[in-house]
Amino acid sequence: MSEKRKKTLFIWIGSIITCIICLLPFFWMLLISFTKYPNFLASKDVPFILTLSNYQQILAEADLHILDYFKNSVIIALVVTVLTVVVASFAAYAVSRIQFRGKSIIIMVILAVSMFPQISIVGYLFKIMTSLGWINTYQALIFPYTAWTMPMSLWILISYFTQLPKDLDEAAMIDGASRIQTLTRIIIPLAAPSIFSTALLVFISSFNEFMFALMLTTDYHARTIPVGIAMFQGLHGEIPWGQVMATSAIAAVPLVILTLIFQRYIVQGLTAGALKD
Repeated sequence: MSEKRKKTLFIWIGSIITCIICLLPFFWMLLISFTKYPNFLASKDVPFILTLSNYQQILAEADLHILDYFKNSVIIALVVTVLTVVVASFAAYAVSRIQFRGKSIIIMVILAVSMFPQISIVGYLFKIMTSLGWINTYQALIFPYTAWTMPMSLWILISYFTQLPKDLDEAAMIDGASRIQTLTRIIIPLAAPSIFSTALLVFISSFNEFMFALMLTTDYHARTIPVGIAMFQGLHGEIPWGQVMATSAIAAVPLVILTLIFQRYIVQGLTAGALKD
């Protein structure tokens, strides 16, 4: 066997193993969600029966508030995505284009902020939100999520904006464009892949966040879907795995579909800033 064929074979084997490791939990979740008896592997006496009853129950029982949790997650994630991408775009442009004192310090502080674990600040956040009267409201999650996803967004956009030639800015300003016009009419359209990938990553991160949502919400008016899934055990006394997996599937499938559809843009946006001519 030639070296080229060996290399191809190893790539295929590695890809298949990686896909199995990554996708097996997802397929298992879907299988359990469509199963009447989730413990069918525990005993030969338990039959394997496919059913839609788990989905029917979680959507029919108003007390579970699954649709409310899902709605809250989508609204919060969308608002956070818009805020983060807009602020990060302006900040990344300023850092990559404008020379000012302390720029390197600011970049290092941004990186340092992202190193703090959530558990170390959630207590202070709870106290602040309580004093503001924001507990169990959208803004109690929107502002922490925006601050939490900002460092990642800035690093992605700064690395991309830095690769764009500064001649574009100079040419635009010679023609009479302001800094804002240069950013909105030239830089942002050119950086669309990076901005799109950043927006998608921020949306997924906000949609899936658990710690802040657990501590800063109390009921279905602002509670998000990850916390709603975790509350199943308290509602039923024992864990109804079929319904838990059905709810998880409802929450996960849209994100998986978005990632699969736009994966090319995600990869392009994340790697473009690392490429050198």
